[in-house]
Amino acid sequence: MAEEKKDITPEQKAVLKAEFDKDGRKELRKAIPLKERMKLGRQKMPERPPEVRNRDFGEVNQGLDAEAAMAEARRCWDCANPQCVAGCPVGIDIPSFVKLIEQGKFLEAAWKLKETNSLPAICGRVCPQETQCEEICTVKKSTGVPVAIGNLERFAADFERGTGNIVIPPLPPSTGRKAAIIGAGPAGLTVAGDLAKLGHRVTIFEALHISGGVLVYGIPEFRLPKAILKAEVDYLRKLGVEIKTSFVVGKTATIDDLRQEGYEVFFIGSGAGLPNFMKIPGENLVGVYSANEYLTRVNLMKAYDFPNYDTPVFPSKCAAVIGGGNVAMDSVRTSKRLGADRSIIIYRRSRHEMPARTEEIHHAEEEGIEFHFLTTPIRYMGDDQGRLRAMECLRMELGEPDSSGRRKPVPVPGSEFITEVDLVVVAIGQSPNPLIPQTTPGLKMGKWGNIDVDWKTMATNLEGVYAGGDIIRGGATVILAMGDGRIAAMEIDKYLRKKPPS
Repeated sequence: MAEEKKDITPEQKAVLKAEFDKDGRKELRKAIPLKERMKLGRQKMPERPPEVRNRDFGEVNQGLDAEAAMAEARRCWDCANPQCVAGCPVGIDIPSFVKLIEQGKFLEAAWKLKETNSLPAICGRVCPQETQCEEICTVKKSTGVPVAIGNLERFAADFERGTGNIVIPPLPPSTGRKAAIIGAGPAGLTVAGDLAKLGHRVTIFEALHISGGVLVYGIPEFRLPKAILKAEVDYLRKLGVEIKTSFVVGKTATIDDLRQEGYEVFFIGSGAGLPNFMKIPGENLVGVYSANEYLTRVNLMKAYDFPNYDTPVFPSKCAAVIGGGNVAMDSVRTSKRLGADRSIIIYRRSRHEMPARTEEIHHAEEEGIEFHFLTTPIRYMGDDQGRLRAMECLRMELGEPDSSGRRKPVPVPGSEFITEVDLVVVAIGQSPNPLIPQTTPGLKMGKWGNIDVDWKTMATNLEGVYAGGDIIRGGATVILAMGDGRIAAMEIDKYLRKKPPS
């Protein structure tokens, strides 16, 4: 691996300042006319065989090689008015980084990404591009198949990391102003990176012993390897961000305590770590987990490597996961890898209404996951030792649309049935973490336990306190949390520059 570069060349500075090689783009347009680009097919992402990958925690998608990445980048039309940028919550200059890949300038593409996104290798893996930037891609509107923006983002970020050419952009002189970020999840990491690049002194306070938030405890290794996350966090440290782990704001110290230590502004990104349950009989039986506990044990505490790591989850022959989102897909695919003979999704609506990514559903089906649609549990049953042995379910049918726009599931009378299970994971959503609101007097809250903010600025009702991510949204996507972080960072910078030093 090449030695990490400490200095950057004038050419690299030009890339980082967004002075893109427009002449090169013109030459590319001449080389491959639009009519020819329209005929190019999307490059398939290489994947490990399902019958192999469903037995271990190795990454499923293997990434595009250089030739495939350049071929995919050629499908971009370099639109005069690119809609894809508007579909990205963090505002990545998508046409520019894609064209750099087409030119074979892979490192420059990674640096272009990092102008607005400090976590590109993560976003390239877990963001729902198909409903954001790729959904409104002009190529899709004309051909039906968008440019694989997410796969190209992953390629560029992985290429940079693989070569060791991790370039730190020129940093301004320190302002000396201190910002405290609460939570090292995607929102907090984004705020920290942006503020560090603006010259502020940034400290992240993280309750867990490893940084990453939901990225480390909630997303399995087969979707997001921990080594990738570590590399992205290490990049933030190189920008000057200090990270204090095992520090529970609200217990170790409150926001008021941190003010006394000289912190002038705060960003709360403490997430949604409070699991939701259905409140049906039997939820206290051994073998019934929240998705939060189940995935935390497996991902963060390495239950998949028991007994080397002594944080086991209950071994299962038949695992049922309740829910239809990405967390449910992660949980049920994890149960399969931990040795369950049968791994089942129980979802109260139809496949059409499932909120999980299409790719995750497809991968689950390939790996032998069973899907029981229009079904909901109504009670869990255990043995005389309090261990789960079965659950009673009820068939559903779809009625009129509810407030989400999806058709509301309605019980079918007399359709109850019992099925044997020895593990249930409840993945029906999470609520915001209540600790910081409970220990921050005067902080305005919403009716669902979320922190109330001005959505244009991410400011709370308390001066100098901002918030973003799942603590204001409930469970949402990684990229939406990062978008909150970018907005907050810009507003925090304005606040600090106007505020007289303490």
